[in-house]
Amino acid sequence: MTARDNELGVFLRASRARVDPADAGLAGGISGRRVRGLRREEVAVLAGVSADYYARLEQGRERNPSAQVVGAVGRALRLAPDAREHLYRLAGLNPRLGPDSPRDEVHPDLLRLLDAFPRAAAYVLGPAFDVLAVNPVADALLSPFGDERNMPRILFTHPAAKTVFTDREMLRRSTVHALRLNAGRFPNDAGITSLVAELGSASTEFRALWDDHEVGGLARAFKVFVHPRAGRIELTYQTFDVVDAPGQLLLVGTPEPGSRSEEALACLAPMAEPA
Repeated sequence: MTARDNELGVFLRASRARVDPADAGLAGGISGRRVRGLRREEVAVLAGVSADYYARLEQGRERNPSAQVVGAVGRALRLAPDAREHLYRLAGLNPRLGPDSPRDEVHPDLLRLLDAFPRAAAYVLGPAFDVLAVNPVADALLSPFGDERNMPRILFTHPAAKTVFTDREMLRRSTVHALRLNAGRFPNDAGITSLVAELGSASTEFRALWDDHEVGGLARAFKVFVHPRAGRIELTYQTFDVVDAPGQLLLVGTPEPGSRSEEALACLAPMAEPA
């Protein structure tokens, strides 16, 4: 098979060669490697597919990948929107990528609320728990996960989640219960449907929790982060919603006043004092 016959494989090989393993959450970086970028096996792990399946996809022996698989590979390769659209088309799929920026989807009332918490970690979640918008503190707090901004995907597939979250199992349970609740509220939401299919294939833990059929909302919660730069940060989260923006939630994490966590959060994302 010539390169012209396998443009998808050529594009995948070129794309993975451009990814620094450290940026993808893998130890070691580029130094000491015989090949540039990610190995096939590493792309497979990050995308939640088998190494054999990804090899067949890159070699042109797998001709009918699903939209969920192509989306997962695009995220693993850290592709920008235009490149992701190109990847879908090379795979013979019609891309439905949504707005250029997730922030464009956020209700204006929630965006205004983000600015009301300059010393807290505040972010807006969509129905599938994609992080649609953040304030600077939340942006710094989520930085260990790079460009990945879907909370269930972070909890179940991102390597950094093991060290950042001290109670990852509890967070996994509550997140899956809330995701199932949203799946009932928004049965036609393509983002939820595709995410459930993707994580069900990638994670036996997700599949077991999903099959329990338990539901629950994202209520007040206590979370502990261990950030690689700022150390341990303890936050109490409150959840706010807007009637005119079904499925969108504002989560605000605040530290105890005068605590070590408050100092760590301030050091992590120093903010200018209000005028």
